[in-house]
Amino acid sequence: MNAWNKFWQWYENKILGSVVLIAIIQFIQVPHMIWNADIMLEAGIVSRVHPVIDWFLYGVDLIEIVSIINVGMIMFSLIKKRRAEKKLIQKTA
Repeated sequence: MNAWNKFWQWYENKILGSVVLIAIIQFIQVPHMIWNADIMLEAGIVSRVHPVIDWFLYGVDLIEIVSIINVGMIMFSLIKKRRAEKKLIQKTA
């Protein structure tokens, strides 16, 4: 078994952890959305209170990159697994 297949076998065993990571990243987006709405409405309740808070809430957008890559890997893994199962069924039929 080559390194590529070993990696995907390992990753497929970790899919639940990947989904949990995606869920956490999505939940982190809730304060960011409230902060963003506050900027758009120019209310100043959450936004522009402190530059560090603004920096963290703006930076949450960058965390989404992990989520996007993770979802792509899960989709690839599931498609790969489904194709392998179809090939196995075709061979046994």
